[in-house]
Amino acid sequence: MSTVKSACILCECNCGIEVTLDGRRLSKISGDKEHPASAGYTCEKALRLDRYQNGRDRLSSPLRRRPDGSYEEIDWDTAITEIARRLEGIRDTHGGDKIFFYGGGGQGNHLGTTYNRAFQAALGARYYSNALAQEKTGEMWVDGKLYGGHTKGDFEHAEVVVFVGKNPWQSHSFPRARPTLRQISADPARSMVVIDPKRTETADLADFHLQVKPGTDAWCLAALLGVLVQEDLVDKAFLAEHTTGADAVLAELSDVDVPAFADACGVPEDLIRSAARRIGFASSVCTYEDLGIQQSIHSTLCSYLNKLQWILTGNFGKPGAMYLHSSFVALAGSNTSGAAKPSRVTPVTGARIIAGLVPCNSIAEEILTDHPDRFRAMWLDSVNPAHSLADSPTFRRALDALDLVVVVDVAFTETARHADYVLPAASQFEKCEATFFNVEFPRNAFQLRAPLFDPLPGTMPEPEIYARLIRELGTVGEETLARLRAAAREDYAQAFFTEVAADPRLMGLAPYVLYETLGPKLPPGMAGAASLWGAAHLCAQANPDSVRRAGFTGEGLEPGEKLFEAVLTRRSGVTFTVDEWEHVWNYVRREDRRFTIALPELLAELRALDGEHPGKTSAEFPFVLSAGERRAFTANTIFRDPGWRRRDTDGALFISPADAERLGVSTGDHVTLTTARGSIDTPIAVNDRMQPGHLSLPNGMGVDYPAAEADPVHGARFTTGVAPNELTNLDWRDPFAGTPWHKHVPAKLEPVRG
Repeated sequence: MSTVKSACILCECNCGIEVTLDGRRLSKISGDKEHPASAGYTCEKALRLDRYQNGRDRLSSPLRRRPDGSYEEIDWDTAITEIARRLEGIRDTHGGDKIFFYGGGGQGNHLGTTYNRAFQAALGARYYSNALAQEKTGEMWVDGKLYGGHTKGDFEHAEVVVFVGKNPWQSHSFPRARPTLRQISADPARSMVVIDPKRTETADLADFHLQVKPGTDAWCLAALLGVLVQEDLVDKAFLAEHTTGADAVLAELSDVDVPAFADACGVPEDLIRSAARRIGFASSVCTYEDLGIQQSIHSTLCSYLNKLQWILTGNFGKPGAMYLHSSFVALAGSNTSGAAKPSRVTPVTGARIIAGLVPCNSIAEEILTDHPDRFRAMWLDSVNPAHSLADSPTFRRALDALDLVVVVDVAFTETARHADYVLPAASQFEKCEATFFNVEFPRNAFQLRAPLFDPLPGTMPEPEIYARLIRELGTVGEETLARLRAAAREDYAQAFFTEVAADPRLMGLAPYVLYETLGPKLPPGMAGAASLWGAAHLCAQANPDSVRRAGFTGEGLEPGEKLFEAVLTRRSGVTFTVDEWEHVWNYVRREDRRFTIALPELLAELRALDGEHPGKTSAEFPFVLSAGERRAFTANTIFRDPGWRRRDTDGALFISPADAERLGVSTGDHVTLTTARGSIDTPIAVNDRMQPGHLSLPNGMGVDYPAAEADPVHGARFTTGVAPNELTNLDWRDPFAGTPWHKHVPAKLEPVRG
């Protein structure tokens, strides 16, 4: 047995872990105390990662769909050649922009995305999306308008923390989440504010739980802001020095009817006022919003109002407050325009594209049409949208309507069953990998993970898959590659930039070019890290002072070269930028380094709350279903093996005691849960943390899994729990960002009698 360093791949924290290997098994997992962010902490979910690595539905050969819908194994050369020819045919007949790309990596599976982007460039593809577009694009739109970057909070040192639609006890999202929550709760000088319709584990620790009615977060946030403004708890000096448009914002908030808004959200007015005063008088405040509001009514407005809490009180750029930060590699496209700049839109429906991402709820509509610009092919990498996106039946129909569907994944997923070709990827522990969730300040860190095993026979790392496809397309001349291969390692940078200067088209293909020419010069098993050479140089150029403070000094390209070498060799990760708090303003992407805080579209939506009826229930659908709750024994669906769950194995529907009594049901009984999209049968669990009228289904359920010893493609399979997106609707989405309202699905319940 041997012990090696790696990282958890289940959430954006990507905590460092130490793994004891027994053959091809992860026999023991513990936190890596040398990791610069997690410092030895990890939650219990990471301890079950062998269920991912050695799942029974791992694929070990490329698959091709037969005319009858069954699949046959084919060799890699056949798969690459056939796929390349079919993609060329679609590109040459309809245009490369009709080939739509979705995914490109899960929570810790980001390195392959760089090669996916080079493949898109080779085909002339223009439209792309991933899971962020059903979660974070509303927040991204607001961030882009306000200051042009991504903010995070210094929760470890804040006097007051505010969680909006967020239960970090289960969903984490910042380093050492549970110890930090305990420390805040135990310190009488610090306070925690939670806005959530459910009494979560985090709410148990809070000083102020604003238990809103489902879907009324906007009224609650507006009431908090109304108190801050009307009681003169704003930081006028900060607003004058660092913002533009504050007068318009303050004028709107001064008119908020706090008692009426408190009544609308179901939270006592005195509790809202007490929480607002605690925020207003604190020396430092930071906030965290998550899917509870980002997938609910008024989601983009809620993101805006949440950020106004810390902006109006001057809680930015100091310990315990909010910050902007560096990035080693950007997770999505640029969204930095503060001026009135036309947004890109989708070709058929005209949906707004934010940060380069097509709204997920628009994808099926861009396919199921006779429009000449409809998507004709779809490439899916490490994602399962037939399960994870709204209205699964319609999405499956969209997949079947395409001329070509290719899936790259480790398992035979629900989406793979609708593909023309399935390409088996190496697991995240069988290749070098990394996460681009690098969001810390004042020290930001990046970890390149070395492979723990050779790829499972028959599988292939994504960098090699994309390299073979681009070779087959003949996109880059062999003469160019030969010149770069011949360059010595110490002369490589000069040779690379000389080639790019001669042919600027190579910049979009850079990850592929680096893989083919620099990759062979890297240590064994690390060729996939070649694209990070370019990332290291771009990071050093974008953040020269911060990278130098991290120890990567020198002239010209030397800091980037040193940073790349450190990334390659430091297994627990490398701190790539070091800042002081006064440097935080360097990350505001405005020439004047000020926040632009008056957003007319959202101020108009705020104004319209006065008089709007909260919530979307009706006599036919009187309940609100939250579809996709994070619980102790749910995780993202790369955990397909249900055997890892010790409790709640069927993912019961949570229902309040009052509703259970009224319906005459109890824990373990089954009910029929119906929405406008469909009906399912589910067991229930009576839960006194739920409000009357509020229901909750967990995430990560409803995927199927091979029965014992069954063939993953053709053998018997079984399913546990409910797939929530059998019940959600494509039309139920935010008007700004197109993000789905998964947390506010009108529903009805009927007991299943015996």
